[in-house]
Amino acid sequence: MMRIVKPKNARSKRAMENRASKVIENTKKALTVRGSTCGILVQNAMADIAAYKQPDVKKFQKKNEIHPFEDVSSLEFFSQKNDASLIIFGSTSKKRPNTLTWLRTFNYQVLDMFELKILNYKTMSDFKTLAINIGMKPMFSFVGPIFDSHPHYQMVKSMFLDFFRGEQISMLDLAGLQYIISVTASGDGNISVYSGDTSNLPPINFRVYKIKTYKSTTQSKVPRVELEEIGPRFDFQLGRVREADPDMQKQAMRIPKELQPKAKKNVETDLLGDKVATIHVGKQDLMKLQTRKMKGLKKRRKDEFEEQGNDEFEDVIVSDEEQPKKKKRQIK
Repeated sequence: MMRIVKPKNARSKRAMENRASKVIENTKKALTVRGSTCGILVQNAMADIAAYKQPDVKKFQKKNEIHPFEDVSSLEFFSQKNDASLIIFGSTSKKRPNTLTWLRTFNYQVLDMFELKILNYKTMSDFKTLAINIGMKPMFSFVGPIFDSHPHYQMVKSMFLDFFRGEQISMLDLAGLQYIISVTASGDGNISVYSGDTSNLPPINFRVYKIKTYKSTTQSKVPRVELEEIGPRFDFQLGRVREADPDMQKQAMRIPKELQPKAKKNVETDLLGDKVATIHVGKQDLMKLQTRKMKGLKKRRKDEFEEQGNDEFEDVIVSDEEQPKKKKRQIK
């Protein structure tokens, strides 16, 4: 039997309703957790990444004796305690120095996770730029076919999009698009080439640029766009990977019935993306069909007389010379 917790007061009732499942979920919150050995480089890296997640991020200051790939119970407890579904765990060891472990949870249970070893790092303070405004939504650019073909890099792409997505909105002001995150990885994504040891996988280059617009030098109304790097700058090496359980992933990807598009009868989409519809109409009497009244379709007087059986009238042909001429009006 499932244990049902009843709220004791109005405050706890509101908290339980906020954590309950909804048709449109709340904005995903993130946690940055330090390991038992976490150097200053890893701490600065987590701080710079958390700056783009504000205000939906919480940073832990104490160290924790946690090994994510051996036991995830502590991280699942932190996820449930803080109602957060995204976690970045930073640690440093002799075998795996300067490592960031990215986790994603569903129903407060770890869904999938992977390690990113920091090969090269340049902090935001090293770039002479202004601070990032809170609440800005970034644009993403994934360069390389490996992000669409290799399963591990597909997970990295999905995790980055999920982490930096922020609040779901229906409308967005163009002034809010101020920076772009570029993620680049070389390689053709052939799984057979990179199977086995993950050290043979190509590195992941993480860059952040600020979008600047200037007046165009030509007569065009389109402004001139330039990109300025604002940091942080990372070069990652993919490490251990734990893929999601198929049943749990299927449950996590389920779309509620309220958000599913309603199927329209007799409407299909062809290969070109055009809508093709089938219309069912009743039997039509073409004899009663209204056509355009043209002079050539009218019955002549002779045909009318023949139908009535009246032979007393004959056709009278009047030449142009016998037709009366109109008198011209004289202007006095």
